[in-house]
Amino acid sequence: MSRRYALQILMAVVIGLIGAALLHLVIVLLLPQFSERDAYTRVLAEGEIHRFYRLGETPDRAGLVKDDPFVEVAVCAFDLSESPVRLLGASAGVPFWSIGVYDSSSNEVFSINDRTSAGGALDVVIATPMQLTLMRKNLPAPIAKSILVESAAAQGYVVLRGLAPQRSFVEGVSQFLGQSTCTPFEWRSRSRF
Repeated sequence: MSRRYALQILMAVVIGLIGAALLHLVIVLLLPQFSERDAYTRVLAEGEIHRFYRLGETPDRAGLVKDDPFVEVAVCAFDLSESPVRLLGASAGVPFWSIGVYDSSSNEVFSINDRTSAGGALDVVIATPMQLTLMRKNLPAPIAKSILVESAAAQGYVVLRGLAPQRSFVEGVSQFLGQSTCTPFEWRSRSRF
């Protein structure tokens, strides 16, 4: 009986190893397909960085789509390697807006909405820890009232949402998203970062 039992254990181990090898092979072969479908890669596929792109009700060429008919959405990829990025937008006529800042692994770094921003305006500066340290030593006047956000990762993306609960709000929200900017903030020479 012990020999039969040992044979069964050996057979179970062999089947387990073959199954693990097959699973590993499938994962390795499918990894490139999944890595091209992450949110950061899709936002990068929208076009050049440091620019907001509006999402529509049908998937665009990058596969991004807004999923709520009452919420208009824009996305922007950024790179802090050379300079901080400043997000600006005039929100007059928008009943509610929110923004989420994500690193390239889609981890949320920061979020805010019009209720928690200064005066309801969108004015956020995203920077690396070193850039923020240098900025805080001699805070430039243009960003004295900006919300400063630290991002450990140099690359990431921003999702800007505006609520349009009725048709009468769509034009104001569209204008807000269309005029909002996601641009590098040059305040010192690049060599200091």
